[in-house]
Parts: sequence; structure tokens; C-alpha cells
Amino acid sequence: MAEAAQVDLPYPEAVVVAESSLGEQTLALASELPERPLVLGGCCCSHVGAVEGLAARHEQMGLVWIDAHGDLNTPESSPSGNAWGMPLRMLLESGAVEPGQVALLGARNLDPPERDFIRESGLHTGKHAIDRALSEVGCVYVALDADAIDRSELASFMPEPGGLSLTETEQLLRGIRERAAVVGAGLTGLTPEPAYVEPLARLCAALGL
Repeated sequence: MAEAAQVDLPYPEAVVVAESSLGEQTLALASELPERPLVLGGCCCSHVGAVEGLAARHEQMGLVWIDAHGDLNTPESSPSGNAWGMPLRMLLESGAVEPGQVALLGARNLDPPERDFIRESGLHTGKHAIDRALSEVGCVYVALDADAIDRSELASFMPEPGGLSLTETEQLLRGIRERAAVVGAGLTGLTPEPAYVEPLARLCAALGL
């Protein structure tokens, strides 16, 4: 995952954040965000600085988190203790976003404490999650982990069976774009394979990026 995050990008506007700790990465991202960032990360912790930075700029920003996993654990509830299972919970606990303005889509491998948190917090899942989460916001950040997509179409670091097809994902992203202004997005869990540049470009185009 660390190696994938170091892939060189031949664009002069690209900035590589190579800090040694999550705290430093988060601050670096939040303090130097462009107007409309596209974050290409290793794990989903890459979203934290971007969401916090954008939330400071935009009132009532929604968040659509598309991931095979909930990313809702805490250090106390996590079975593994890995930080990459916690970034959405970090953002909720920090107050960067409100649970009622968050849609979690594609999650199909949830730990019991994550299921409890979803039920108790008001975070939206299911068929109408986007409409409910974005009903009172004017803009949105979209976090997309590659493991949300079927592994036969896009490889990821932590694949799960039964993911979305690329076509379904494109339709989903277009629907988000039609519902609210996309002020930023991030693609994470990627493998550094040239064959996946084209499908990822399709997904970015669906978001208008």
C-alpha cells in the first residue's frame, strides 16, 4: 500500500505528501489543499486531511463514503488495531462532518461494533442514503475505496466479494454529482497497475474531475 502511494504522477500540479505519520499527513493535506482536490492515497486515512480542510471552507458539506468496509472502528473496538479501519470514525468524532450528512455505500464487511455505531449514530446506509445525507447540503466530498468495486474489474489491496461493477459505480458517481456540487474526491486502496488508469479516469470523469 505504501508503494502504491509513491507512484510518480507526470502532472506539474500534483503534490506528493510523504510525511512519516498520519498526523503530519493530515495537517499537510489540510493546509495545502487546492480549491477542488483529487486525493490519490494508499489507505483511506488519506481522506482525513482533505475532508477536514474542505469542511473548514464549506458550511454544511456532505460526505459520501464508498467502501467495502465501514472504517468506523476506534482503537478500542478495532479487532486489528489498524488505523485504516478508523478514518470515517475519526472524521465523525472530530466534528468535521455530522453523521446525518454522511452516506456509507458498498459496505459489506462490517465488524459488530461498526454495525452498532451505524444503528445508533444516524449515519445513512442503503438505497436512499445519498438523498438523505445530502438533503440539506450544497456540496459533497466523495471517498471511494477501490475495494467497493468488484475485484474482477478493479484490483484493490483488501478485496471483498460482491462489489459494484464499474458501470454501476459510474452511475452512482454521476448521481452524486447531480445531487450536490463535488468539491473534492479521493480514490484509495489502489494497486499501481497501468491497466487501471483508464477505469479510474472514467470514475473521475463521472464526478466531473
